[in-house]
Amino acid sequence: MTNRHTDRPALAIAIMIIAVMVLVAMNACVKLIGPGYNAVQVTFIRNLIAAFVLFPFVMRDGGIASLKTRRPGLQLLRSLSGIAGVTCYFYGVQHLPIGEVTVISQATPLFVAALAVPILKESVGWRRWSAIVVGFVGVIVALGPVGQIGLPGLVVVAGTLLWAVTILTVRTLGRTDSPATTTFYYMVLGTLIAGAAQPWVWKTPPSDLWILFVAAAVFGAAGQLLIAHALRIGEASIVTPFNYTAIVWGVAVDFFLWNVFPTVWTLGGAAIITLAGLYLFRREAAVKEKS
Repeated sequence: MTNRHTDRPALAIAIMIIAVMVLVAMNACVKLIGPGYNAVQVTFIRNLIAAFVLFPFVMRDGGIASLKTRRPGLQLLRSLSGIAGVTCYFYGVQHLPIGEVTVISQATPLFVAALAVPILKESVGWRRWSAIVVGFVGVIVALGPVGQIGLPGLVVVAGTLLWAVTILTVRTLGRTDSPATTTFYYMVLGTLIAGAAQPWVWKTPPSDLWILFVAAAVFGAAGQLLIAHALRIGEASIVTPFNYTAIVWGVAVDFFLWNVFPTVWTLGGAAIITLAGLYLFRREAAVKEKS
């Protein structure tokens, strides 16, 4: 019998590519909103609206009974790291080309592999450590020449690290809580966490700008749903590498909307990070097959 995760790989790949395009569209909306609005406020509005979009799907997949968690502390950590990571990304998008932010964010699997050793006590061989080190060199290259590295770039690196922590907490929560449970708590706790900062950062947007805020939230929610569906009908080792197509879409959006083309440093970093990430995926798949 064909495994349900591998029976439609072509469709899963197509859905993943579309999901990545949708998430780049979300970043474009955030950039159009501009740095005049604090990234924490943008994150709060995005999360609040996305919660309403995602809630029916959470109820469909798990129902009320699935909303009880066995790990409330870990759910809180997942929400904190997730919200902080998204805020860092949005800050980066507001101040840097989307392509550059996308390139740096592609180092997330490298951070996950490195942090899995002390956090999850996973064993990582010298080949995967070599890929991780090379990938980190790619991040440094993408940031630009030493001495010209600015705060936005460093914030994006911090966001990538935080998102890696988020992925590891989700992986741990998967042992006791359903995906619907984790999604629900992220929606609720994430909105409350970002909402707590609004008295200090809130700036009421004009009516025409609300369209971009809503679009960013809907694109974000749609991207999450599409990625979840792609991973449901396709093997992760086959589907996940197509996340790197985000670099192409990010560069394209920069060029067509802002007439910005990536620097040699960004392109070089993109090549190094992508090759290191793809090699890491291949090695992890090989290790899983052996075990």
